Amino acid sequence: MTANPRRQLRPTDVKRLNRTWRRNTEGRLALIVESVTGPFNIGSIFRTAAAFGVDRVWLAGNATPPTNPKAQKTALGTDRLVAWEEPVPVAEAVRAARADGFTVVAIELTGDAVPLHEAKLDGDVCLVVGGEDHGCSPALLEAADAVCYIPQVGRVGSLNVAVATAIAVAEVRRREWAGRPAPESPAS
Repeated sequence: MTANPRRQLRPTDVKRLNRTWRRNTEGRLALIVESVTGPFNIGSIFRTAAAFGVDRVWLAGNATPPTNPKAQKTALGTDRLVAWEEPVPVAEAVRAARADGFTVVAIELTGDAVPLHEAKLDGDVCLVVGGEDHGCSPALLEAADAVCYIPQVGRVGSLNVAVATAIAVAEVRRREWAGRPAPESPAS
């Protein structure tokens, strides 16, 4: 009798599969999170960061730290898997990211922004997202190396910041992995 290939992987199999993807990942990825105050958004961003191997998160402005109890509820402890810095002025966060070798790319709707799928996202990239209500500050946009946006076809003008972060982070990794063979499932 053959095992059902559609069964969910057991935790050990998931760990093996993730380890294989990690070995196929070379590019460094970081985030600057500016003035995101919703603790559930912060928790979701940290969970996404941990899932996609983000190296570091710089909090900027009045961003809520992941140690907030409500953020912890969503992050499920993943903040311990990602290095992060206490909130600093945004210019300081951008300088720190550049000093660490990252190209800083803001996710925002601006006149010069390019669609995410056309943005230059190779090498070591630090994506920047801004607060829930107003997005990235003018100072942040001025300091960024580039700006891109997530194309949308619906009748809503924007995405939740945690969702936008997840889409952008996944796109960076998808591009890195494109053209490489997918790891074989551990259940095979």
